[in-house]
Amino acid sequence: MTRPVPLRSQPKASPGDRRRALEALEDAELVRLCAERDELAWATLVARFRRLVYAIPVRASLGEDETEHVFHETFAKLAERIGQLKEPHRVRAWLVTTARRLTIDIIRSRTSKPRVADSETVLENLEDPKTLPPDDLARLETRHLVRQALMRLGDRCRRLLTVLFYDDSDPPRSYESVAKELDMPVGSLGPTRARCLVKLSAELEDLRR
Repeated sequence: MTRPVPLRSQPKASPGDRRRALEALEDAELVRLCAERDELAWATLVARFRRLVYAIPVRASLGEDETEHVFHETFAKLAERIGQLKEPHRVRAWLVTTARRLTIDIIRSRTSKPRVADSETVLENLEDPKTLPPDDLARLETRHLVRQALMRLGDRCRRLLTVLFYDDSDPPRSYESVAKELDMPVGSLGPTRARCLVKLSAELEDLRR
C-alpha cells in the first residue's frame, strides 16, 4: 500500500508581505477586512487616507489641536460605522464629507452669530485636496505618530514625557515641581527621561514600518 505523500507546509507570510498585499487592495475590499476587525487592514486604511483627512481642516485654517480633533473624530466615526457603509468603494468620499462637516462645526463654534454661512456653500468652498505642503504634512504626521507612541508606553514614561514636553506652562515648570507631581526623586528625572525617550523612539520606529 502506497503511503500518502505529506503535504509540504507553506511558508507563513511575513507582516511586511501582508502589509504590501493590503496596500494593493481596492478600497471596498480593505473596508470589508476592517469591518471584520482586522487591525492591520485598519492601519492600512488610515495610512491611505490620513493625508486627505488632515488636509481638509488645514486648508480651512484650523489650528493644530482642532486639526487633530477633526482627524481623530473622522476615523472614530468611520470605525463605528465601518460595517454599515452602503457603498464601501466610496469610503474616500465618506471621509471627505465627515471631515468637512466636523470642520464646519468648529468654524461655527467660533462665532456668536447663529449662521456664518449656508452650510452647503461653505462645504463647497472647502476644496477636496489631494496634497498638503510637505512640511505641514510631515509635522502633522509626526505629531500624530508621537501621540500614538506615547499611548504605547507604560504609565510612568507616558506621564513623565507628557509633563516634560506637552506642558505649556509659562514660565516652564521646574524639575522640582515635576518630580513632586510624579512622586520621583529629582535626581532620577534625567536618567528616567533618557530611558523613556529611547522607548519612545523604538515605538515610533515600529509605527513607521
